[in-house]
Amino acid sequence: MKYVLVTGGVVSGLGKGVTASSIGLLLKSCGLRVTSIKIDPYLNSDAGTMSPFEHGEVFVLDDGGEVDLDLGNYERFLDITLTRDNNITTGKIYQSVINKERKGDYLGKTVQVVPHVTDAIQEWIEHAAMIPVDGKEGPADICVIELGGTIGDIESMPFIEALGQFSYRVGPGNFCLVHVSLVPVLNVVGEQKTKPTQHSVRGLRGLGLTPNILACRSTKPLEDSVKRKLYQFCHVPEENIVTLYDVPNIWHIPLLLRDQKAHEAILKGLNLLGIAREPDLTEWTARTKVYDMLHDPVKIAMVGKYVGLKDSYLSVLKALLHASVGCRRKLVVEWVEASHLEDITSKEDPDIYRAAWNSLKGADGILVPGGFGDRGVQGKILAAKYARERKVPFLGICLGMQIAVIEFARSVLGLHDANSMEFDPETTNPCVIFMPEGSKTHMGGTMRLGSRRTYFKVPDCKSAQLYGNATFVDERHRHRYEVNPDMISDLEAAGLSFVGRDESGRRMEIVELPSHPYFIGVQFHPEFKSRPGKPSALFSGLIAASCGQLDSLLIVSGHGSKATANGISNGKATSKAWQNGNYSKPLNGSLNGVYSNGNGVHH
Repeated sequence: MKYVLVTGGVVSGLGKGVTASSIGLLLKSCGLRVTSIKIDPYLNSDAGTMSPFEHGEVFVLDDGGEVDLDLGNYERFLDITLTRDNNITTGKIYQSVINKERKGDYLGKTVQVVPHVTDAIQEWIEHAAMIPVDGKEGPADICVIELGGTIGDIESMPFIEALGQFSYRVGPGNFCLVHVSLVPVLNVVGEQKTKPTQHSVRGLRGLGLTPNILACRSTKPLEDSVKRKLYQFCHVPEENIVTLYDVPNIWHIPLLLRDQKAHEAILKGLNLLGIAREPDLTEWTARTKVYDMLHDPVKIAMVGKYVGLKDSYLSVLKALLHASVGCRRKLVVEWVEASHLEDITSKEDPDIYRAAWNSLKGADGILVPGGFGDRGVQGKILAAKYARERKVPFLGICLGMQIAVIEFARSVLGLHDANSMEFDPETTNPCVIFMPEGSKTHMGGTMRLGSRRTYFKVPDCKSAQLYGNATFVDERHRHRYEVNPDMISDLEAAGLSFVGRDESGRRMEIVELPSHPYFIGVQFHPEFKSRPGKPSALFSGLIAASCGQLDSLLIVSGHGSKATANGISNGKATSKAWQNGNYSKPLNGSLNGVYSNGNGVHH
């Protein structure tokens, strides 16, 4: 096993996760099998109990792991399926050490950070690196490890010490360190400054780690004189200093690394130069070019409660982007704070209220993502009502599905106090109830998590067609509440159709409004399995419906192939697996980046 460690210096937010993902993709394109590990130095056991405002979205894995959003980048770039063990946290390490101490595994010794914690970190890395993640047997060839935070952070110290020991343990030719640092350009002098990177590398070397490659973030390519200066002061060969300058979208980063021959530097450091082939990024390059050229817009209103931090909906954004590329449309995201749609806002701040409704009404499609808590719920209900009544394409995810059911019960069934027990435990018409297996005392890891199977009960529904006429599909879940099965008969009699259910038939997974052009709600999170070139079926449906291509897409999805998610077609294994049953034939149109209200790019 070979290891590539990616660290960051100077400031956080430099793009270590995208850099690590891009390195992994580049090495994979050289014919190597690649896996990934993310180290997060915080004391939480996992990301499950963190606020999206605190740490961005919580990414959910097939095995139910609630992990850092960077693992989502790894899965999307490398098209792999990671496990909860691929995300290491201080909390997990300390918990395992304490459990061993309580069992007496340390034979009465004084348990210390060195060697016991550092040994536990190294053992975890070796174990996680051996887990197959690409559907093939046996371990990968290379493990890309990203160390979260910035060199010098006090909480990272045990990991840096452990990784220093680890580099000696695996030996030369098996360990390569890529240090991502900042080379700022000061407006006053207009000169690229190397001092922050010099200090960062000096700190790294002082902690026992020596970088083999410098990946320098800057607004423009590094000048030759700057590279020479970094070579002199950081003791890194000039050919091993690459620039990660600002690009239109992150799909360019693997191409930047390839063009600067970063793969050769890594392969040389890992003694793989004669084994690996030249990188083949033909498909990736073509897709990136299409991405850059798109200009015909499709405007989607994202109605959420965490819109102040776009990373809270990172996977949803990426899934929308993948689908818009498939439909050859330039994605424009209108961010709508759900609470701004509510009547109380019209009294407190009429201008914000009017702007929110204008954004919603100007959209081609509406998406209501998941969330927790009652803030903004009424605004989401109003958005679902508007989409249903005005025949605007609508996709509700997790809570988005639940509020669509609540809105239907209130407006169509006349149950004006219909609600979720999450928001009103005393409601007389609970459309959404707490799941029996859930815990009300422990929050972490107690939801219905991970990949679960959904069976289609209506074979010709839009969802089944989008999934390639499958009889079932496997998608990832993260929820504590579910639609009340006792109200299903009344809701369906009024026109709502619960087309997808779990194996018991009593847990609702997919709801559709047959009388509507595209009105779908899902209890699961289809965004977590979307990939570049393999967009999520339901996101493709939303984008296609929003730009008048749904009929064409249904023909391609329904008749182009019977292969569906995880290589399953009509309940039988197939030889050709299509991610989420998505089409491969692009529709006519155009493509773009992700825009926020049409101004500036959010990647």
